[in-house]
Amino acid sequence: MTPKIARFFADTQPALPCLVVDLDRMAENFRALRAALPLARIYYAVKANPAAPILERLVRLESAFDAASFEEIEACLKAGAAPGEISFGNTIKKARAIAAAHAAGVSLFAFDSAEELEKIARHAPGARVYCRILVTNEGADWPLSRKFGTSVAAGRALMLRAGALGLDPYGLSFHVGSQQKHGAAYEAAIGQVAMLFTDLTERGVDLRMLNLGGGFPIPYRETVPEIDHFAHAITRALTRHFGNDLPEIVIEPGRFIVGDAGVVRSEVVLVSRRDPDQPLRWVYLDIGRFGGLAETEGEAIRYHLATRHDGGPTGPVAIAGPTCDGADILYEKSNYRLPLALTAGDAVDLLATGAYVSTYASQGFNGFAPLAEHYI
Repeated sequence: MTPKIARFFADTQPALPCLVVDLDRMAENFRALRAALPLARIYYAVKANPAAPILERLVRLESAFDAASFEEIEACLKAGAAPGEISFGNTIKKARAIAAAHAAGVSLFAFDSAEELEKIARHAPGARVYCRILVTNEGADWPLSRKFGTSVAAGRALMLRAGALGLDPYGLSFHVGSQQKHGAAYEAAIGQVAMLFTDLTERGVDLRMLNLGGGFPIPYRETVPEIDHFAHAITRALTRHFGNDLPEIVIEPGRFIVGDAGVVRSEVVLVSRRDPDQPLRWVYLDIGRFGGLAETEGEAIRYHLATRHDGGPTGPVAIAGPTCDGADILYEKSNYRLPLALTAGDAVDLLATGAYVSTYASQGFNGFAPLAEHYI
């Protein structure tokens, strides 16, 4: 929690649960990433948090944007982004969304299948396109490899087909998975995609861009390598495979930029010992998986929790949300321990919740209002 957020809670005492994001901390993260990878163009992954104050600040910082829908493109344009600074990075797009983006001036589109490529050719003629290649997501807490990406062989054929369809075969992309903790994952992926890049170039395809995706991690309960670790790994791999003839390098961070700039403050609804013979207590918060904490599925993202009782005796807990749904359990197997003094009415802070929380919140499941947001 930043001092700015702490002051906001003390001075404002907002209704709970709520998310508070420190825009200055977000800007610091952006600058740190730009300093670590100065040759890479940053396309902020809007899906991480599309709030207008975030997009407006990033426009002033001269960020570009990776949008997953036409609605996100509209939000970027409204914030002041130029259409040429927006990539329609979702490989699954409705035809009318492609046409609307093209009409708005967006010229860069992702794909990973023949069907999507043909759709882009029909509804965004002449657009620049890049093919997403499937790479391993080993080492990532939130893998993305099952739903997105195609093989190297299929990618080769698709990029050759792009030119015949009147499109500009602009580049290749990959994603090593969100909250990726190993720089070696980037090195392996760059090596894999660089071979295809060279092959296509030798076949006369005018490739100019390599998109490394996002995935840079932030600390939750566990420490993670600093951004320099990933920057060094990426730079080594690019030098090894491209030498001094580097293509345009693109990265699409979301979590790294805004994740640790946000804190969710929640209220304990109930603490109960459901089995009197066991030490395990169940702690029910007023926010759960349906209130924005969807990344706790499979206990993948393990947020750090803080309370006013920290420093006192603790005991094992299971942590759940407030809804009448049996799936609304955050943590049961991850060895969370919370203070024995914790009781209903206490506040619990979930740290580093600036990314992938506000947009995952339901619009009224069980009648609970969507998560309140404050940007300071």
